[in-house]
Amino acid sequence: MVAYGENIQVFCGNSNREFAKTICKQLGIELGKADVKHFADGEASVSLEETVRGSDVFLIQSTCKPVNDNLMELLIMIDACRRASAGRITAVIPYFGYARQDRKAKSRDPISAKLVANMLTAAGADRILTMDLHASQIQGFFDIPLDHLLGNVTFVDYYMRKFPEDVYDHDDFVVVSPDVGSVGRARAFAGKVHMGLAIVDKRRPKANVSEVMNIIGDVRGKSCILYDDLVDTAGSLCNAARALVEVGGAKEVYACATHGVLSGPAYDRLEASPIKEMVFTNTIPEMGNTPSGKIKYLDVAPVFARAIEHIHGATSIADLF
Repeated sequence: MVAYGENIQVFCGNSNREFAKTICKQLGIELGKADVKHFADGEASVSLEETVRGSDVFLIQSTCKPVNDNLMELLIMIDACRRASAGRITAVIPYFGYARQDRKAKSRDPISAKLVANMLTAAGADRILTMDLHASQIQGFFDIPLDHLLGNVTFVDYYMRKFPEDVYDHDDFVVVSPDVGSVGRARAFAGKVHMGLAIVDKRRPKANVSEVMNIIGDVRGKSCILYDDLVDTAGSLCNAARALVEVGGAKEVYACATHGVLSGPAYDRLEASPIKEMVFTNTIPEMGNTPSGKIKYLDVAPVFARAIEHIHGATSIADLF
């Protein structure tokens, strides 16, 4: 059953246009024409060049850097579609910025992830489609339906092809959580690739004393796969990789994460680290002049395309997991 007529339309902002084009190619439709630009003073401007009246509209925009520019583009696109009488508006946000600000870590902190959720709803979004929120509880910040895709499905396929069980003994591999907060997602990933689990526990004994890394689990002589949801400056990930080798005695270290934010010294740190290969998905666009040969990107646009088909057709997306 199609809930909102046969007319499906896809538009995008400036954050990840190639990703949107790939989704449209998978869907067999043309990317909608929209003029998304910025005035000299930085204000975002959106002009839809096609009618969307009564259409099932999907707006594709990662809120990656420049985060605030991309977020405002998305909010204004939603408002433009609502005022043009779109039948339903789905904000497709492959990478959801501000997700790390999901709680009050200390007094007088904001909960910015909730604020962004309120803004998207107030702008007129009817539902959200995203992947690997930093904290899955953020789904509860929305009072509209949210479909939460998982990047581990793509990584499971990649590593099972890279290290097939009929060639490699998976008892010699360990999935590693780079910190205690990522244990849940690392455990789920380890179960799917039939590997053991270890945790890097970092502690600072007292002020101005460097962190001490403890390895919970046996990694000596084993191949390790560090698994996380995002990599920003790569400090924690590279320190964890170094601890696995120097403290745990690991044989080799691979790493994967859904979102490659890669700010500041991230590239230099990854290049200098013992990580043999760093794998991301393309929820955040790849830098054209990526200086590190260690980095590889996997395409998750087909996953989003299938999810859009299911949402448009009002069918379950359970098969995507």
